[in-house]
Amino acid sequence: MPGKAVKDFSLPSTGGGTFKLSDQRGKTLVVYFYPKDNTPGCTVEGTDFRDRHKEFVRAGAELVGVSRDSLKSHEGFKAKMNFPFELLADEDETVCKLFDVIKLKNMYGKKVRGIERSTFAIDANGVLAREWRGVKVPGHAQEVLDFVKAL
Repeated sequence: MPGKAVKDFSLPSTGGGTFKLSDQRGKTLVVYFYPKDNTPGCTVEGTDFRDRHKEFVRAGAELVGVSRDSLKSHEGFKAKMNFPFELLADEDETVCKLFDVIKLKNMYGKKVRGIERSTFAIDANGVLAREWRGVKVPGHAQEVLDFVKAL
């Protein structure tokens, strides 16, 4: 909920490390949740963020992607797409539940649990500044960048 401090969390990260929210204090953080590595929508979303990454950095923001995929899957996706930011593996859905992004979705007429494409901007003090839920990919990365630049 915007205006509230985000509870600290840590997740395994590409590049062999562990990402910890509290380590990001002092800079804006953009966390985007996506359903699955190597799928069309998630690839387009990731490349849109990749192509604007330098602008996010210039605006003082760090960017990370989160899904339920394994670290091994993330490493392959990151390398294949040349992402300059880390991907976080939330295989047990701990952080997905923290941000309430697990939803029942319709897939080919069946109800399935999955990640609702969502993005969160967390300010330098660890407070949620803005959230985007049920994201449509076209134009989204630019909208997030424009918000971060205005912070």
